[in-house]
Amino acid sequence: MGTCISIQVNSTGTCVANNDQGDTKNNVNNPSLKFSQSHSTRPIRVLNDLPEDDIFKKYTFGKELGRGEFGITYQCIDQQSGEKFACKTISKHKLKSEIDVEDVRREVQIMRHLPKHPNIVKYKEVFEDKEAIYLVMELCEGGELFDRIVAKGHFTERGAALVTKTIIEVVKVCHQNGVIHRDLKPENFLYASCDENAPIKAIDFGLSIFFETGQRFSEIVGSPYYMAPEVLRRNYGDEIDVWSAGIILYILLCGVPPFWAESEEAIAHAIIKGEIDFERDPWPKISDDAKDLVRRMLEQNPYNRMTVDEVLAHNWIQNANNVSNVSLGERVGTRIKQFSLMNKFKKRVLRVVADALPDEQIDVIRTMFNMMDTDNDGSLSIEELKEGLKLIGQPLADHEVKLLMDAADVDGNGMLNCDEFMTMAVHMRRMSSDEHLHQAFLHFDKNKSGYIEVDELRDSLNDEHLCHNHDQLVQDIIFDADLDKDGRISYGEFKAMMNSGMDYRMASRQYSRAMLNALSMRLFKENSTNLTTKCS
Repeated sequence: MGTCISIQVNSTGTCVANNDQGDTKNNVNNPSLKFSQSHSTRPIRVLNDLPEDDIFKKYTFGKELGRGEFGITYQCIDQQSGEKFACKTISKHKLKSEIDVEDVRREVQIMRHLPKHPNIVKYKEVFEDKEAIYLVMELCEGGELFDRIVAKGHFTERGAALVTKTIIEVVKVCHQNGVIHRDLKPENFLYASCDENAPIKAIDFGLSIFFETGQRFSEIVGSPYYMAPEVLRRNYGDEIDVWSAGIILYILLCGVPPFWAESEEAIAHAIIKGEIDFERDPWPKISDDAKDLVRRMLEQNPYNRMTVDEVLAHNWIQNANNVSNVSLGERVGTRIKQFSLMNKFKKRVLRVVADALPDEQIDVIRTMFNMMDTDNDGSLSIEELKEGLKLIGQPLADHEVKLLMDAADVDGNGMLNCDEFMTMAVHMRRMSSDEHLHQAFLHFDKNKSGYIEVDELRDSLNDEHLCHNHDQLVQDIIFDADLDKDGRISYGEFKAMMNSGMDYRMASRQYSRAMLNALSMRLFKENSTNLTTKCS
């Protein structure tokens, strides 16, 4: 797939984007202007019940807080009260399909629907203009859950029990209000502030969904390390949130996930096999109550798994303030640091790569689709895909074409529509192109020495907004990626770092769902035409 979409095709035709730009001079603090190169297919209206208000008349935008697949989160300040908020700015030109649009609508609906709770990020209001949707929320400045643990340098059973109790209380509120989170993981919990006793807050309901009691779902969503076995089987309900919370608890107690591997397929096999290691250090010194809770939260059969209320009633959780407060040892903190620190650098790299494919090349992919669609029915059959790849000089064997079709065909109808083709093509072009990865490397190699050095990495990570000093984090990243131990990162080392683990391959929500869908079909050998998996 990576080679076939690297062909340069003349992008004139029916799908040319409108790239007219206004004058952005003296408007650097207006993030709306950053999305001016938008496609002609950009949805005109995503949210239908909003007044015609201009967010920039009410809020002043400040520094960037984070960047995701569909947009950027900024700090913003209410011009009347001076209060600070976070504004998740979702660029319309990055919403490539109706499913993307529906996901945004649902996220806004869920944020509005959930009640105020001390451990759920507070929704303020939402705006929309022709360029973007602006979701204004409570500002959390205390960093991610694992960042706080790394900063302290140690962790205890009591700390794990208190965090787990909070997470499960959040899950209970969600479920009581008819919402499954579906993406519980440490990165989705932030501390409200840098204060020692600041509460943690659940954020990012982008994969969450409304449900009714007993309702089952088949959409493959979530992050592989935290994914319940029934998600892979494409038949699940609200029990999956308890499983994901159990995975977080396991990591809090020993520093690594229970189902660990370097590929998504190996992780899936480990999840289905379900063997949990309670032998490695520090498990022998962890209480029986803690281990009992982990086992029961990670029960393979969702109908036998502990319910939310049963977790909250468990002796270890009930006595959270009285369980052991002795450090679990330096090794646990080191493992958690190793598990989380590289993600910060990789996420920054992915920001650079994500912006490396211009809108013009997206139109090239659309034109390529139209060229392959020889019967002009708006879909590619497996034969059209096979012949189209030959036509552009990138023939694939039959089994490779079939694998490509299975991965991209998210609605399971045996055909690829333009959205499905584009989702796979855009992501695979980014992920398979050394050119884009090398451009990202040069972004960090400021002095063009051919290496990323300590000062360059420190400068690049200065806006990660952690409460503790960055110097140790920078040194740890350099040490981990620097294979020849010369104190700097070469391009070869950089490329090896990005290709290890799943962060790079699974960076796109659409791509990860498609690949996990294909993986699920291989694991369970079910007919793909019966699937209702969607891609968002």
